[in-house]
Amino acid sequence: MIWLAFLLAIAVGISLGLLGGGGSIATLPILRYALGMEGHSAIATSLLVVGATSLAALLAHARKGRVQWRTGFAFGGAGMLGAYLGGSVAHRVPAPLLLGGFSLMMFATAIAMLRPERKARARVQRSSVRPSTRRGVSKFAVQGLVVGALTGLVGAGGGFLVVPTLVLLGRLPMATAIGTSLLVISLNTFAGLAGYLGHTAIDWTLGLGMSAFAIIGSGVGAWFAPRLSAQTLRQSFGWFVVAVAFFILAREVPPLLGMRAGIGVTAAASLAGTGLVALVRRLAARRPRQRASTSTRPPPAPGERLSTPLERKWS
Repeated sequence: MIWLAFLLAIAVGISLGLLGGGGSIATLPILRYALGMEGHSAIATSLLVVGATSLAALLAHARKGRVQWRTGFAFGGAGMLGAYLGGSVAHRVPAPLLLGGFSLMMFATAIAMLRPERKARARVQRSSVRPSTRRGVSKFAVQGLVVGALTGLVGAGGGFLVVPTLVLLGRLPMATAIGTSLLVISLNTFAGLAGYLGHTAIDWTLGLGMSAFAIIGSGVGAWFAPRLSAQTLRQSFGWFVVAVAFFILAREVPPLLGMRAGIGVTAAASLAGTGLVALVRRLAARRPRQRASTSTRPPPAPGERLSTPLERKWS
């Protein structure tokens, strides 16, 4: 069974190398459902795997000069405090509740990945021209604290939250923001892991072994990344995250209500939820197009007679 975990860890590393994030999104479900690990132990072990893998990826970005160390330590300092506090109190929260919160983080990740790239880029360009102010710095610290607390509680690295914050508030270029986010994620995950020490069992052999294989996979993913469509990869992984999030909710919420859901019911709920999200997204995308087609009618030329509704009906 441990070799299954190592093989799946390679897949986790490949996703990190291809997308630059999403490590905890894949690691925690593997530990919890593929290996049957207890919820709190799965979160703590995933922090070890994500932290070690992010640290290895950070070194690669640092060699290329894509890490803003001062900004990363400033953001990560507040994050470490939140992560340690979150990890310290996590054992007092029922594991199904923590995993339910993790699934909500997954939905936020999916929204970020499914967003059209042009819209996200335009939003960054509009926001990044704002000057840095004291209010922006305070928001910077608050967001670092919140991201760190979420990391400590549910084991999510929070890269999808860190990167936009570094771009919008820190005014960093995207490539530098990605490299700097790996520094923040490393600081947060190791601080969260420290908060779990003493009250949660951690399988160090499994965690370090998965980390080694994930690092190998991240190198493979980084090699394939320039050869594949980034937008297609993000969309595919986004839909995968939606499906897994519904799976976790269907698996963890029933025990809180005194019920039990079998694997068949859980899988059906995951498929149904993903299909519903796809339908809503398609309907939402269709409405702006319909509005644009009805509002772009050209004005009549000088001297042109406007046709009556009856004439348009029979034309």
